[in-house]
Amino acid sequence: MFNIHDHITSQKNPRIRNFQHLQKARERRHQGVFVLEGIFEISKAMAAGYQLKSVFFCPDIITAGEVEALVRNNHEEIFSVSGEVYEKITYRGSSGGMVVLAEPRIHSLEQLALSERPLLIVVEAVEKPGNLGAILRTADAAAVDAVIVCDPQTDLYNPNVIRSSIGCLFSVPLAVANSVEVIDWLAKKKIAVYCTALQASVPYFTINFKRSSAIVMGTEATGITQTWLDASDNNIIIPMLGQADSLNVSTAAAIVVFEARRQRGFEKK
Repeated sequence: MFNIHDHITSQKNPRIRNFQHLQKARERRHQGVFVLEGIFEISKAMAAGYQLKSVFFCPDIITAGEVEALVRNNHEEIFSVSGEVYEKITYRGSSGGMVVLAEPRIHSLEQLALSERPLLIVVEAVEKPGNLGAILRTADAAAVDAVIVCDPQTDLYNPNVIRSSIGCLFSVPLAVANSVEVIDWLAKKKIAVYCTALQASVPYFTINFKRSSAIVMGTEATGITQTWLDASDNNIIIPMLGQADSLNVSTAAAIVVFEARRQRGFEKK
């Protein structure tokens, strides 16, 4: 049986009060941790090799033996907490009795392992954590080679990214860089760039996605910047039949990516 450092019953305990500070991305970066809750999400992070720094569990919900089986000694500190404290440190009610602090990763372009004809999703300056999470979920479902986040306006380890991705943040290869670096990297890899845009565009289903392809999605508010449009091999559009001229970025990504997957076939890697 692993060693439980302490049983915490006070919401004023410094470790518990620190969860409030960790709601801010700046503080998460400063401390080098992010908050992860939910048995399924924790399991996916563990399977992907993420390192845990602290584990907090509520024995009213989950047993110490179940916690030990899940974390497999991949931890520095383990604390049991009362039900009241557990409610204080969780964002949702169905977390399964366990919250952890884990170490984030550095996501560089150089770490990406690509297939012979890679299929990539590039998101530029994504602002809403829920949209980024949904795109990661789509990327996992379509088995894309990677998601590349350019000039992000949201923290990758925001709890809403983790929650909306259903843990796919941990299973999808991911890189973060600025747009100029990514455009240069794609050119060196001879990967075609297809920007979703309203102007000078062709229907997305007319594109040959069987070649090495990067599907570029713009911001929710303003779309793709001129930097990407200048680098585009083809601008693509989803034809709209109603009064709206665009879709939510995560919905648009799913439509285009699954057309690419249809062309390439649905065999699992």
